[in-house]
Amino acid sequence: MEAVEAAAAAGVVPFPTVDKCDASGRGAHAVTADLDGTLLRSRSAFPYYALVAFEAGGVPRLLLLLLLAPLAALLRVLLGSEAAATRVLVFAATAGVPVPAIESAARAALPRFYAADVHPGAWRVFSACARRRVVLTATPRVMAEPFLRDCLGADAVAGTELATWRGRATGLVRGGVLVGRRKAEALREMFAGDGDAPDVGLGDSRSDYAFMSICKEAYVVPRTPVEPVAMDQLPRPVIFHDGRLVRRPTPLVALLVALWFPVGFALACVRIAAGALLPMPLVYYAFWALGVRVVVRGAPPSRAGRRGGVLFACSHRTLLDPIFLSAALGRPVAAVTYSLSRLSEFLSPIRTVRLTRDRAADAAMIAGLLEEGDLVVCPEGTTCREPFLLRFSALFAELTDEVVPVAMENRMGMFHGTTARGWKGMDPFYFFMNPSPAYVVTFLTKLPPELTCAGGRTSHEVANYIQRLIAATLGYECTSLTRKDKYRALAGNDGVVDAKPPPPVKKVHGC
Repeated sequence: MEAVEAAAAAGVVPFPTVDKCDASGRGAHAVTADLDGTLLRSRSAFPYYALVAFEAGGVPRLLLLLLLAPLAALLRVLLGSEAAATRVLVFAATAGVPVPAIESAARAALPRFYAADVHPGAWRVFSACARRRVVLTATPRVMAEPFLRDCLGADAVAGTELATWRGRATGLVRGGVLVGRRKAEALREMFAGDGDAPDVGLGDSRSDYAFMSICKEAYVVPRTPVEPVAMDQLPRPVIFHDGRLVRRPTPLVALLVALWFPVGFALACVRIAAGALLPMPLVYYAFWALGVRVVVRGAPPSRAGRRGGVLFACSHRTLLDPIFLSAALGRPVAAVTYSLSRLSEFLSPIRTVRLTRDRAADAAMIAGLLEEGDLVVCPEGTTCREPFLLRFSALFAELTDEVVPVAMENRMGMFHGTTARGWKGMDPFYFFMNPSPAYVVTFLTKLPPELTCAGGRTSHEVANYIQRLIAATLGYECTSLTRKDKYRALAGNDGVVDAKPPPPVKKVHGC
């Protein structure tokens, strides 16, 4: 250790770079790695604190973090104190926040941004060592652990521990920030039962040298710019994620979000009012005038000479899918939905009908709606942000042979218009708060008779065919995942809200 400190004091990096490490034949080796700047390309943890701050406390909490971030930078640069800088960021992002809210953001919102920043050189070595994978980080363990365990396959994570009181974070840390020699102490404790040191250590700065010197081999991740690991190359790609922010909130992006938020909310109110109050033939043009781009591709079916309604089977991106489909058609089309907030139902310019999750009742209701006219159905049952399609329910295929597949695609530059954990009533507002949101509605050819149930196909075959057809149009990947899978991953439940029991009947006692 003395030799390592002497070399570092002389300005010499005491370890070879990670590209010099031979990753072959390391299946029986254990590896220990730092997080920021090592497993991740970025050396700044600010974006992840910003995500927690915005998810837990909205714009006010994000502004507090932005105000204190320069202080953290000064402590890190001028005083060389990573621990003090981390304490400032932890206080700004978590003080007073319920611990379950931090855990929820770490599980649902952070993994998508972590996964998009994995360093290829460090990952090559880390993934090759299969006996045991350990990560040491100054980031609060509660924030980093879900991603490291679920997406990178880490066996153990040691990080800074948050101090709590009555279920809330105090903004302080318990036991000190995990940097420098504290990392070395934590590593010794974690490997005390093995009776051996880690085979490989990976780090990127002088604060990592203490734990790296314990390892049999140690390598430094250089600051050379590199492309991140493709997310489909990770052990568990991120298919489901939550959180409102689209872009990685660097200090500049976070500042733009905070400044735009009040302007965007006012603009969203105007856009929603236009969609709700104007006749549907004018909504398309009103959206374009207000900066909402609506692109229509393909030819919708003609209404001339047909009785009953056509069922539009759509991929599901946001709860606004039926509204933009109606805008593309120039007429309102009724839609069925699993869950819709009272506010969204009140503001909707089209008729919306709730499904009951009782198959027989839902089938009868959909059949009745089709007798009245056209109908929009999203067979996935929930939204997915990534380029994947969830499993299509086959119920719609049993009820009609007049099916038109519709590929829905949207683009948002600042806010996501969906949530699994928050209040769904804000979903349309967040979508329309984007400076220039866009929807692409692609009408595909109506299913020929031989590909319907009347042509001898089963309802599952019809649903799977439509899923593959829409996926091929959008360049997406089909999955067998369902609504339950999404909500279990993001919210820890099945995504079903139990109906409130009826109020007790008041008995009137007579004489």
